[in-house]
Amino acid sequence: MQKPELIAVIDHNDNIIAYDEKLIVHKLGLLHRAFSILVFNDQNQVLLQKRASSKYHSPNLWTNTCCSHLVKDKDFESYIHERLMFEMGFDCMLKFAFSFHYKIEFDNGLTENEIDHVYLGKWNGIPNPNPEEADDFKWVDYDFVKRDIQINPELYTYWFAELMKRNEEISLQLLK
Repeated sequence: MQKPELIAVIDHNDNIIAYDEKLIVHKLGLLHRAFSILVFNDQNQVLLQKRASSKYHSPNLWTNTCCSHLVKDKDFESYIHERLMFEMGFDCMLKFAFSFHYKIEFDNGLTENEIDHVYLGKWNGIPNPNPEEADDFKWVDYDFVKRDIQINPELYTYWFAELMKRNEEISLQLLK
């Protein structure tokens, strides 16, 4: 039997106060630390992944390049790279852009209540997604994605739509 994954439970100041099983954290709606990675290419396209149909929530929805939670005994800054490699089969330079809080209750009784740390990267290539994580991927024009989320929100994960509302913060970081 696989050992349950323990993720960082935090206070409202983003201080880690405990670690608990991922499923329990989501069942109880506990505030926890997460990260989202957006990778862009030289054509200002963003790499999206389609979440695997086997995911415990938000299956088959388009989302940012990579996302996960801080797990116990991992350094946050190195774990984001490890996770990008695990999910999408590549790594690249990443820089912190901003963080934000969101909370969403899903139909299956689970709740995401996260402070999401957003990282941006640049990379040109063809990813090799892990089928446990992503069923598909695509490079999409950034401006198109912003518009399409407004027109077809049901095709995208909640947190991706929320982080894309922070377009100005993303654009400023891309210019640096």
